[in-house]
Amino acid sequence: MKPTVKEFFDKDTWTLTYVVFDPSSKDAVVLDPVWDYDPAASKVSTKSAEEVLDFIKGNELKVHYILETHAHADHISGAQVLKEKLPDVKIGIGANITKVQEVFKGVFNLNPEFQTDGSQFDLLLKEGEPLKAGTLTIETMYTPGHTPACASYVIGDAVFTGDALFMPDYGTGRCDFPAGNAEDLYVSVHDKIYSLPDETRVFTGHDYMPGGRPVAFESTIKEQKENNIHIKATTTREEFVEFRTSRDRTLAAPRLLLPSVQVNIDAGKLPAPENNGVSYLKMPIR
Repeated sequence: MKPTVKEFFDKDTWTLTYVVFDPSSKDAVVLDPVWDYDPAASKVSTKSAEEVLDFIKGNELKVHYILETHAHADHISGAQVLKEKLPDVKIGIGANITKVQEVFKGVFNLNPEFQTDGSQFDLLLKEGEPLKAGTLTIETMYTPGHTPACASYVIGDAVFTGDALFMPDYGTGRCDFPAGNAEDLYVSVHDKIYSLPDETRVFTGHDYMPGGRPVAFESTIKEQKENNIHIKATTTREEFVEFRTSRDRTLAAPRLLLPSVQVNIDAGKLPAPENNGVSYLKMPIR
């Protein structure tokens, strides 16, 4: 089938959120929602989530799942904001999220009671086990490299690649986060994503508008294999690993890395309020 895809672009974090639905049955899923966060004021707002909710309501969609492609390092997940308004919806993520939880529990010295078994999420998605959302079928494809827990989702003729694969003129996601790995990303893109049919629509998790061009988020597997500036079908593993590793050494940390990860490994939940009713994020000083 060819599902309808509606995108929402958050310029502050360059993030694409998608509502994917069957226009006949109105069955739908939401991918990678955003909870707006201003780090200077340490203030959250629900503007981005409300746009998604308005679209869902206006089109009378039945949302079954909120799916995260990974524990994002550049924005706080809006999954909990959506779930508050859509209480029957379940939040899903690739089952390897446990690897990321283990790493960052140590980085942030989280409470010993913080579980690293993925139990904060409603669903831990496994490769090869299709997920039904009414008339939609979601196939989970593990695509590690950017993080060890990244997953791409194939829904009908479309694949949602998160940070594994960007538009052809921007390339691929970085691999220098804890437990990231350029060799893994090569396999994820070259051997797995590129094995999908050439006509498969590719929807990326971010767009950074290189050269000042307008926002773009959709390509095809054929276009990626022929034109991706980091990894074409003809690119060797050695070429990609050398390029990706060298480039990653030059990159600054994402602006919202520390706030985002500690919330997102907890399924988008803010830390529990302290005795004054205020939630606090932890920031390691290096």
